Amino acid sequence: MLLEKASTDKERSDYNHQLGKVYDNMGEYSKALSLYERSLKIRKIALPPNHPDFASSYNNIGTVYLNMGEYSKALSSHERSLEIKKIALPPNHPDLAASYNNIGTVYRNMGEYSEALSSYERSLEIQKIALPPNHPDLASSYNNIGMVYNNMGEYSKALSSYERSLEIQKIALPPNHPDLASSYNNIGSVYYKMGEYSKALSSYERSLEIRKTALPHNHPDLASSYNNIGTVYLNMGEYSKALSSYERSLEIKKIALPPNHPDLASSYNNIGLVYYKMGEYSKALSNYEIAQEIWKKSLPPTHPHIPLVKRNIESVKKKM
Repeated sequence: MLLEKASTDKERSDYNHQLGKVYDNMGEYSKALSLYERSLKIRKIALPPNHPDFASSYNNIGTVYLNMGEYSKALSSHERSLEIKKIALPPNHPDLAASYNNIGTVYRNMGEYSEALSSYERSLEIQKIALPPNHPDLASSYNNIGMVYNNMGEYSKALSSYERSLEIQKIALPPNHPDLASSYNNIGSVYYKMGEYSKALSSYERSLEIRKTALPHNHPDLASSYNNIGTVYLNMGEYSKALSSYERSLEIKKIALPPNHPDLASSYNNIGLVYYKMGEYSKALSNYEIAQEIWKKSLPPTHPHIPLVKRNIESVKKKM
């Protein structure tokens, strides 16, 4: 066992930290957390108080808490990491930008958009000084700022941030990199919200083309692309195209996801909605009922999807 060979405290803490990263990447967050915390405990004994390794520990603990949805704990860990970095590093070091970025992401998940925006902008300021002008991290910052503006309903600002991100990615990344697909997808979502359906459609289709090249053919992101394209067609009144897109999305989800995953229910609900619009009420009902069954198994009873599908079932029954 590697750990037995780790003779010094430094080696033991590093080993636990690296093993924590492995579990973190596997999505086993509670195991990752206990290993990161064990590593931190050893570091507190072995290292001086503001050693950069502490910043790394608090950062990774914060990221695990974020993934677990424990946002206040995530925030305090990332802020502790930032405090140490401010002492240990020069003022425009890229690691400081990373901390501001992580803090921004926690705030965004908490719905505190103005706090998120100022953190992301602070991150971007440092990156502009510390990094070359077309570094992918800058694209990432513009993307994150775009997401906040999108959440705030400031669509023109969101669009310009996403487009700035895409410009950098086109220079910095290979042409079929998945990050480009994400950018086209994000731009599509803004156009969709603005009611510019033809622009939304072309962005979503560009995203899908890249994903088909870059990802395995049953990757959940492909399902997401087909779903988005279906939603645009639905809003354009092109029901047969909407239906085939939603069904393609569902086919992929059935392979990629566990049988009671809530995203499957979303697909059945969307397919039900198309059939409802087409006046095929019995098909609409059977899809809504499958959606209801899955959501009841996979979501808490207070989740808004539960009453939503109940209303959909009631309105289709009135038509029958």
